[in-house]
Amino acid sequence: MVYAMALILLVEDDRNIAAALTRALTDAGHVVRPVGQAAQALKIVTQERPDLVILDLGLPDIDGTDALRMMRTVSDVPVIVATARRSEADIIALLSAGADDYVTKPFSGGHILARIAAVLRRARTVTEQAPSAITVGELVIKPRQRRAELRGEPLQLTRREFDVLTYLAERVGQVISRRELMNQVWNQVRIGEEQTIDVHISWLRRKLGETAAKPRFLHTVRGVGVMMVDPR
Repeated sequence: MVYAMALILLVEDDRNIAAALTRALTDAGHVVRPVGQAAQALKIVTQERPDLVILDLGLPDIDGTDALRMMRTVSDVPVIVATARRSEADIIALLSAGADDYVTKPFSGGHILARIAAVLRRARTVTEQAPSAITVGELVIKPRQRRAELRGEPLQLTRREFDVLTYLAERVGQVISRRELMNQVWNQVRIGEEQTIDVHISWLRRKLGETAAKPRFLHTVRGVGVMMVDPR
């Protein structure tokens, strides 16, 4: 089932491909905003808040992977990447950069519609099942609004930082391994770059006002993983 009337941002500079996709998506009941440049896409993501983005990587102004990373700093909108790249390393890099799914070119209208339906279904299920608030000491996380506050002040978190923080906060007192975070937050069985986890934990510590040497919320268990602790 495809969810009707989703606002879809289509980022594709090939006019023929964009026209064909726009017709297929419109026929399926979606509203489509086609653009040909990454800069336009970033503006629309922040101003119009689409339900989903289809992002081509071969854009004329900004590399698609870089555009995806930039998008992730301002929005958690689901993104399906359309790419001709097929290697495992390329796909892992795209998913690590924040893609929710990908399709390899060429693909049919039916294929992309099925992927859209699956991504929208997952996004809606996560929102519906999320608790209204998680409180750990002076830290309050609101998963449904994707907001976090520390001592009443909002935290400026990227999509991935928010997801990591929420996953750990839901499991206070449990040691979570890097592998589990990769599986559950990055949706990757293996990624070969454990530094990705360490970097995000470091960024979170900075925003939580702590350090690895003097942790309050995020405690590293050497050789095992990281644990969220209530500092009270």
